[in-house]
Amino acid sequence: MIEITNETDYRPNENLLETIAAELTDRDIELILTDNSTIREMNRQTRGIDAPTDVLSFPLEKVPFAPLGEIVISVEYAKEKASQYKNSLDDEITLLFIHGLLHLLGYDHESDEGEMRKKEEELILHFGLPESLIVRSVKKG
Repeated sequence: MIEITNETDYRPNENLLETIAAELTDRDIELILTDNSTIREMNRQTRGIDAPTDVLSFPLEKVPFAPLGEIVISVEYAKEKASQYKNSLDDEITLLFIHGLLHLLGYDHESDEGEMRKKEEELILHFGLPESLIVRSVKKG
């Protein structure tokens, strides 16, 4: 189950997010939808980066009945990227959710051998979504 704290006027496709989560885990997930100002402060405090970002993930310890962790998404940032890449906002939020969820599950595209990219691509194909964050950043870099 996904527990959503929504600090925005955006209404996510909860059914799709729940379906994706159920494919990957049976643990609960906390999802916070926020703005650039809030995620910028979280990014500064947790990663030492004083800039907004699209998604942050905070895994929790594996304790019985505890959630898997928390995913924070800036809807404001996602709107900008959706416009830039000509995606719907729903698609962009879903991509960010998948990316954040994979991090909660222990994947790390910055240090793995492409496992996270491969898993993201599998999920994107399965759910008919546009290119992933990792694929876009590889093309850009």
